[in-house]
Amino acid sequence: MPTLPAGGVLVRVLYLSLDPYMRGRMSDAKSYAAPVGLGEVMGGESLCEIIASSRQGYAVGDIVLAQTGWRTHAAVQGSAPMRKLDSKLAPITTGLGVLGMPGFTAYAGLMVLGKPKPGETVVVAAASGPVGSLVGQLAKMVGARAVGIAGGADKCRYVTDDLRFDAAIDHRAPDFAQQLAAACPDGIDVYFENVGGAIWQAVLPLLNTFARVPVCGLIAQYNATGAAPGPNLLPATMRQILSKSLTLRGFINYEFVPEHQPAFLEMVSAGIKSGKIR
Repeated sequence: MPTLPAGGVLVRVLYLSLDPYMRGRMSDAKSYAAPVGLGEVMGGESLCEIIASSRQGYAVGDIVLAQTGWRTHAAVQGSAPMRKLDSKLAPITTGLGVLGMPGFTAYAGLMVLGKPKPGETVVVAAASGPVGSLVGQLAKMVGARAVGIAGGADKCRYVTDDLRFDAAIDHRAPDFAQQLAAACPDGIDVYFENVGGAIWQAVLPLLNTFARVPVCGLIAQYNATGAAPGPNLLPATMRQILSKSLTLRGFINYEFVPEHQPAFLEMVSAGIKSGKIR
């Protein structure tokens, strides 16, 4: 067991988060964060109960989000970021999902970078996941059309029936590109990129002039060990960026935390309470 740090807390981990970015942390390729070394604790955010505290404002029994990594108990230093959760507002598990890092990622990418307008078409890849599922629902809340891309009939039914997207396209379908074009008769104004690869190839010709593309993830490439198969899409992508005045912006969610997290919590909490967000 770790010992209680001066001005810090000792926590018992209740829930671990398992996120796609962790795949990158298990690689020594250069990235925005240092990789996890062999034998080190896997990094990640956890939902915890405080079991001892010497930090002002945090008491034994409080439920908090903290960067503990994958362990059963952890010491959190007094200077480390921590967020207290209120089970009366929403189930505490939402702190690792829709009201946590995945939810904030969706909000920051769509609302801050994508800036959807009423009547526009928003397309999101990996639409049934914790980020993509909220992207489409936020798009609907601001009056845009939401089209999801997911793998398999069950996920697509979930996206339309449970999450209430306007359409969902199965990227495994042999005529995926044609189905996506049919679902977006007025083109695509905002494309929330989570996947890359063949999905980007199908989206690219459908992007409208002045379309915005928040680049959140590249799932199709995370296990790549060499050059991607198929055509080199860089020349076509650059031509479209130029000729259609596209905006592509990669981002990591924590860039936006100080300025935008309060608005995120307010909007999404209200959406959960009203039933507009599931």
